[in-house]
Amino acid sequence: MDFSKASLAELRQFTKDNGIKGCSGMKKAELAQFLIKYVEEHVTAVSVENKKNVSEPKTEHVVRETAGDTEYRKTRIVHHSEGSRGDDFRENNGQRRMRRMATYQDHSQNQERYQDRGQNQDRNQERYQDRGQSQERYQDRGQNQDRVQSNQAAQNVNEYLPELDSGRQAHGILEVMPEGYGFIRSANYLPGDQDIYVSPAQIRRFGLKTGDIVTGNIRNKTQGEKFSALLYVASVNDEDPVVIAARKSFEEMTPIFPNERIELDGDGAPIPIRMINLLAPIGKGQRGMIVSPPKTGKTTLLKQIAKQISRRYEDMHLLVLLIDERPEEVTDIRESIEGPNVEVIYSTFDELPEHHKRVSEMVIERAKRLVESKKDVVILLDSITRLARAYNLTVAPSGRTLSGGLDPAALHMPKRFFGAARNMREGGSLTILATALVDTGSKMDDVVFEEFKGTGNMELVLDRKLSEKRIFPAIDIAKSGTRRDDLLLNKEEQEVVTAIHKELMGSKSEDILEDVRKLFVRTRNNKEFIHYVKQSLLRK
Repeated sequence: MDFSKASLAELRQFTKDNGIKGCSGMKKAELAQFLIKYVEEHVTAVSVENKKNVSEPKTEHVVRETAGDTEYRKTRIVHHSEGSRGDDFRENNGQRRMRRMATYQDHSQNQERYQDRGQNQDRNQERYQDRGQSQERYQDRGQNQDRVQSNQAAQNVNEYLPELDSGRQAHGILEVMPEGYGFIRSANYLPGDQDIYVSPAQIRRFGLKTGDIVTGNIRNKTQGEKFSALLYVASVNDEDPVVIAARKSFEEMTPIFPNERIELDGDGAPIPIRMINLLAPIGKGQRGMIVSPPKTGKTTLLKQIAKQISRRYEDMHLLVLLIDERPEEVTDIRESIEGPNVEVIYSTFDELPEHHKRVSEMVIERAKRLVESKKDVVILLDSITRLARAYNLTVAPSGRTLSGGLDPAALHMPKRFFGAARNMREGGSLTILATALVDTGSKMDDVVFEEFKGTGNMELVLDRKLSEKRIFPAIDIAKSGTRRDDLLLNKEEQEVVTAIHKELMGSKSEDILEDVRKLFVRTRNNKEFIHYVKQSLLRK
């Protein structure tokens, strides 16, 4: 067979028929040269062996016959159906060895030949074939021995990879890059020098996604590697990796109206929290917006909500995301909100817009992974207006501009973030409470608020006039409320809320509003408040 003129398909079929390994990734020219050299080496090796085994008087005959058998061997490899060349050829013991090597059916001779040539990768492939894994799978993935071993199950890896295990354990959030590999990030969900590399094979094997919390042992770093690599995956989101691989994705789950209230009321609860719990209740899966002018106490209100949730719902995951905030407020919130399932992620105003964008995307992906595990998650975002500003600076220009210099394309990702809040029929929920700035003097802030105004199903409006009078909480009761609050409030609570709103629509709304605030202050909890309201307003 003329290897230089044969097609690539014929050359690959030739290697497959004759059991030649280690050349599946070669191009046509490289494969042709490899086969020519391969045939010459093996013919020469057999000729030398025959010279040693045949007596001296027959040397000339053996050399002459071996030279003639070169064409026979080539013909034998290409045309498997051809018979022997005669009785003398079959009777010669050295020539029978040539035929056995030409057909590559003697496994022991193949193994000896590979060991002589020092091909370690072929030996590794033979070992993995014995375990039921094909050679082509590892060649196509292009993984070396360490990558293949790191992809094994955690319970079996220590049996044959003790020399690669560094003894250190990685635990952190995973970020999957567009190229297919990933990194276990360090603090605050951002890249750092201590990040751990995760191979594409491990990501595909267990169906890992951005936002998963991955735990596993770290492989020893070799010389020249910038990052340490993950040796194997022990757990994902504190669950077995095999279970995680079969989970249902967030987009495939069914969203429904919030039908279970997050109870924030109780003895000793702050007045703003009690007012929210009754007049604008928050349900699991709520998409709420806190509309706030500057200096009306929105950050303080968020902090109080976070404290109540972390205190009353220890099993609920609370993510506080601070975008473009002041560093001192970040420190205050981190120190005041504590709990086993509480995370405060931040990007202060002195960071780049790309920093804001990356942090927010990691947070929403983390929340989605938790919901896929049928857990309840609450995100408190301060603020969605500043998040839209960051995307306006980083998004590619679309050629259109809204009022205030806002690019319409910059609103896509903030809307995607805010729209992820939902209650799932299959279990789990994602609740998002985001603040929106108004009356700041910036036209862009007003446009952002108008774009998000109809997307939420709960609004809490803060009043600048009340805050200027030093009346806190500065909640505008008439403009605040929750859609489908009948799913969250009992019959008695609905009657009281309806009566309050009817009174606020009258001519003496300011007096009624002041009376309601004083009644909240005089009562210890909302049960007492409802009792007094029923005695006064409902008897009219």
